[in-house]
Amino acid sequence: MKFSALVIRKNEAGEISSTVESVDENQLPDGNVMVEIEWAGLNYKDGLCLTGGGGLVRNYPHVAGIDFAGIVHSSSDERYKKGDKVILTGWRVGEMQWGGYAQFAKVNADWLVPLPKSMTTRDAMVIGTAGLTAQLAISRLEKNHLKPKNGEILVTGAGGGVGSIAVMLLANSGYDVVALSGREETAEFLKKLGASSVMARAELSEPSKRVLERERWAGVIDSAGGQALGNILKAVKYGGGVAAIGLAGGASWEASVIPFIIRGVNLYGIDSVMQPFKARKKAWKKLAKNFNQKTYAPMVSEIELEQLPDAAKKILAGQVMGRVIVKL
Repeated sequence: MKFSALVIRKNEAGEISSTVESVDENQLPDGNVMVEIEWAGLNYKDGLCLTGGGGLVRNYPHVAGIDFAGIVHSSSDERYKKGDKVILTGWRVGEMQWGGYAQFAKVNADWLVPLPKSMTTRDAMVIGTAGLTAQLAISRLEKNHLKPKNGEILVTGAGGGVGSIAVMLLANSGYDVVALSGREETAEFLKKLGASSVMARAELSEPSKRVLERERWAGVIDSAGGQALGNILKAVKYGGGVAAIGLAGGASWEASVIPFIIRGVNLYGIDSVMQPFKARKKAWKKLAKNFNQKTYAPMVSEIELEQLPDAAKKILAGQVMGRVIVKL
């Protein structure tokens, strides 16, 4: 069987290129479940894979795509049968193993999650890795006793996939959400998603000389990292928490231990790649209940395989708003 895939190649000069090619089933990596992919997502990691950034791809030729949803074509694992609808996110698929930018993929059954009955495969990729990460972050903060009555919740990088979904999920649960974004054009829609106010990224980008600021944030979902995170930690309320999910603003910051030992602030790292099955299934169940596809629709754009190389450059340049999904 032959099918279409966006294949990334690296020439002798180290130059990266990607084109849609006809691929034979025998070229797929080992796996006990073959999935006919209907939709995939575009994420920051995908942008890196498609452009050769970050050293994520070690072997070429390669097929990127860290998340996808589709229908089981064949399976040697008793948990899945032909016709089952499934979701895959993470597990280094699209990085170490061929991913979702193809009409078919072979994967390990352990990496799959059954599609919630109330969702279509398109719905699942509108949510994708971004939505899963947002939900995991919210759940972790709520495990730390975060409640709407505690006060304002800050979401940084709110114009991106994780941030915009986090804004909507939090607002739907009754939280007072402040959205931080570096793009003025996102402000109006972030308010439609439920943000009570929108802050400019510049307000938190410069180092603060104080070791503590006025207590403001009951909780934070941070995709920025960098100096913004250092400033945010100084303004978290006593016992509050920050869920760190990204480093769009950098991997390091100037900070001290003072917020942790004086106010008992908690900093949580959120990883969506290696989450165990039970945690993933629980998160997808919550997303099926709380994610409003109709409200989020203006934040979604559809592309096809041929458009991915250009879209990858845009997401790396911070020019993508919301979610980009790929129709297979």
